[in-house]
Parts: sequence; C-alpha cells; structure tokens
Amino acid sequence: MILPALIAGASVVGGLAHGAFHRNSAIFGPVLGRLPTRERVAALTFDDGPNPLATPRILDVLAEYGAHATFFFLGARAEKWPAIVQRAADEGHQIGNHGYFHRKLHFRSPSYIRQDISLGTAAITSCAGQPPAFFRAPHGFRNPWVSSIAASLQQRTVGWSLGVWDSDKPGSEVITARTLEGVKPGSIILLHDGDGYDDRGDRHQTAEALSGIIEGLGARGYTLSTLPIA
Repeated sequence: MILPALIAGASVVGGLAHGAFHRNSAIFGPVLGRLPTRERVAALTFDDGPNPLATPRILDVLAEYGAHATFFFLGARAEKWPAIVQRAADEGHQIGNHGYFHRKLHFRSPSYIRQDISLGTAAITSCAGQPPAFFRAPHGFRNPWVSSIAASLQQRTVGWSLGVWDSDKPGSEVITARTLEGVKPGSIILLHDGDGYDDRGDRHQTAEALSGIIEGLGARGYTLSTLPIA
C-alpha cells in the first residue's frame, strides 16, 4: 500500500508544480496559450512596460508596418508613464494587465493576488481610458486563485507559445532569429518592452529586432493578429 500512496502523492505534487510553473497549464484554470487557428497567424505580445525608451521605439516600428500587438503593462510603470500607455491604446493596440508590482504569484494569498491585479487594473484603466481585457501573470507563475480572480475582473488569463529570452539581451539578430525559427501557426510570441525589476531597464535590443521579426514573419507567409477576447 505504501508504493501506490507514494505514486499518488508524487502525481499530486507534479500536477501542482505543473499548474504553478507552466505558463499554459490548465490545472488552475483556463489559459490562452496559442491562437485558435491552424493558419499562418501569430501574435506579438510585450511584457513589463511601459519603458520610457523602448516602448515608444516599439510603437514607432509597429506603426511603420501597420501592425498591432498586445502590451501587458505593469500598473506601477503605467502610473509613471501614462502617456505611453495612452499612446498604445490610441494607436489600436490591445492593453493587457501584468499586475501592479511584478511579483511572482504562485505562493501568494488570494487577498494579495486580488490586490495586485486590481491595482494594476485601476492604474491601466486610468491611463488607457479602457479596462484591460487580458491578464498575464509575471513569469507565468500562478496558483489556484490567479485565473479565477482575473476572470472576476473580466480579464482572460494569457500564457504564450514562444518565448525567445530577449530579456537576456542576447543581441537583436539572435532575438530575430529565435523568433523566426520558433514560430508556428497560432503562436503567441513573448517579447519584453520593459524590465520587471528595473523601470528603466535596457530593452533596445528587442526594439531593434522588431523590424526584422515583422519582415521575416511576412516573408514566411505570416500575418499578425491580436488576441481573441473569448
């Protein structure tokens, strides 16, 4: 009887770990991890902004190509640079919520999670003139309360299909190559226009890579889409 109990316990622990640490795990609630299509369509998403240097450059490139993206802004950063958030909304980009503090949520209490998501919602709504329709947890880490609290605030939880580790600053050419090599139909691509732990963190490599990403996707027959609301 000991072995079956150990196996069952290990299965429970493994399931909880998968739910906490895998950005697309449905164990703790539904998550949008890819676009619902088999066509060559992909979505660009950006986390951790706004950033006073990188985000405007990224918005300039998107405007040049007539492309739209989803920005998961941090509430604390939105309060510092509200005009950038307003610009992104005015130019037709989707505005998502990345919480207020950029703290990992997998070991946080329901009251803390609600406060973090609610403060982020309030700050972003004030700047953008519209409430965010999406929520992405910092690092994708969640627990049983995260998605349900986001849903109670009318925000769909979003993961990602393709992360290219642009936050490690490997060089703009590497960021472009990783994106084009990894993209698949329906990919939700994770990029960063800010640094979650430094409000003026350097993200110029991501901004420099964006033209090559957009042109390379187009050359491969991809079109860009924003995220579905439901």
